[in-house]
Amino acid sequence: MSRLIVVSNRVQDPAAGPGVGGLAVALGEALNSSGGIWVGWNGHVEDDPTLPVSWQEERSGNLTLLTTSLTQEEHQGYYLGFANRVLWPAFHYRLDLVDYTNAHTRVYGAVNRRLAMKIATILKPDDRIWIHDYHLIPLAAELRAAGCGNPIGYFQHIPLPPPSILTAVPEYSWLVRALFAYDVVGFQTETDRQHLIQQVCQQESAATVDGEYVTAFGRSTRVKSYPIGIDVDRFGDMARTADAQEIIDRLHRRNLNRAQVIGVDRLDYSKGLPERLESVRRLLELYPENRGAMTFMQIAPTSRGAVDAYVDLHERLDSLSGEINSKFSDFDWTPIRYINRQFPRETLAALYRASRAALITPLRDGMNLVAHEYVVAQDPEDPGMPVLSRFAGAADYMKDAVLINPYNIDETAIALQTALQMPLKERQRRHERLMDVVRDLDVSRWSSRFLNDLGQLVRAIPS
Repeated sequence: MSRLIVVSNRVQDPAAGPGVGGLAVALGEALNSSGGIWVGWNGHVEDDPTLPVSWQEERSGNLTLLTTSLTQEEHQGYYLGFANRVLWPAFHYRLDLVDYTNAHTRVYGAVNRRLAMKIATILKPDDRIWIHDYHLIPLAAELRAAGCGNPIGYFQHIPLPPPSILTAVPEYSWLVRALFAYDVVGFQTETDRQHLIQQVCQQESAATVDGEYVTAFGRSTRVKSYPIGIDVDRFGDMARTADAQEIIDRLHRRNLNRAQVIGVDRLDYSKGLPERLESVRRLLELYPENRGAMTFMQIAPTSRGAVDAYVDLHERLDSLSGEINSKFSDFDWTPIRYINRQFPRETLAALYRASRAALITPLRDGMNLVAHEYVVAQDPEDPGMPVLSRFAGAADYMKDAVLINPYNIDETAIALQTALQMPLKERQRRHERLMDVVRDLDVSRWSSRFLNDLGQLVRAIPS
């Protein structure tokens, strides 16, 4: 039986429970059932530049974890530099935040090359390789250069911008060419798939498209959308435990049965968090009956705290939440609870279930699994409603959410009022349809769809 080798920037032991972030959640749940080898960074940065980077191997159930540390130079250039100061902002349409330092590109390529050299030493002829996300775009090309002929797939968890934005990325043509070292390339949405096709057709005069297959740079690659989801049954069960009910009861007692609205995100400028707080302010201005009757809880654990843009965002949110609370609070009520730390998913499931609405308002997002989690956690007899950005990948599929333009503060405030006042029968109808969508996108179906395609024979076209 062929082994599955999964490669991602970070590796997390699934037995420890998934962490914050869609990729960790999805891979942890997919690998729990499939087994194989998971390769990537363990989160450790070597303090002493004279010491070589280390590799560790350990077993977790039917899974082998093969992890490496990074040097200080690799952490600065590969992770903080090219991945998070170049690709992340550009792929989220924020060219104003891109760092164009040339050295970052060199280190990014070198780390991918080092990973490829290690993987090449453990490969067996019938192994399949599944590489994840923007940190590792050139990894298949490096593996091919090392003689790897195994099936290699790539899935991008974040958006791919259109050519008008992608061409501003340093070495964009190298990255696009590198994608065609893969046999299967997957995106969250059809829009992202089309962006790659448009880019290739502009960049490569000989490019052709035949259904799901795109031929360019001497190879035919299957390019397809594979919308990702969560483990629906597992997460739904978390929201219905006795411990979850105790959290819900405590929350209702604290809020004196006021309606709760929730937001859960990593602290990131792509999530539209300042705009979200402004929309809550606008809700209280437009609909003063919500003063004292509604509380907004925003959970936003810090991510990438070493990047200046995130430090600035944290300070802005502190200031905004304080300003809004100062203006509207009463002696027994505070409109915004801004919490800058992480909670276990079991706790989040209970908080979702206790919330009458969720504000899920990214300015740009690959999918956004919070939208899935919120829907799954609801009581179908009395469900809350998600208010969802049209710029999240989830909006392509979750048409029965209350969809909004997150840049339009008034529109978001009005939509939140609509969600809070929506009649029970309409909420039930919408929730039933949303559950059908979320169940169809279950993480097990996502992984099986991708891996079934990867398992089919795909040949390189001779040059």
